[in-house]
Amino acid sequence: MIRFKIESKRNQMLLFAEKYGINSEKTVRCSQELDQLLNLIQLPQIRQKI
Repeated sequence: MIRFKIESKRNQMLLFAEKYGINSEKTVRCSQELDQLLNLIQLPQIRQKI
């Protein structure tokens, strides 16, 4: 489920970048949302290594 959300957000970000440019507010906000989703996967993995 989370991986589907990540792929969906990544595709949305790429579309925004093509349409509005990589520095547009929409693209940057979408990129930040993607980062948050990626953190949901990465944080538990990092905690296991500690």
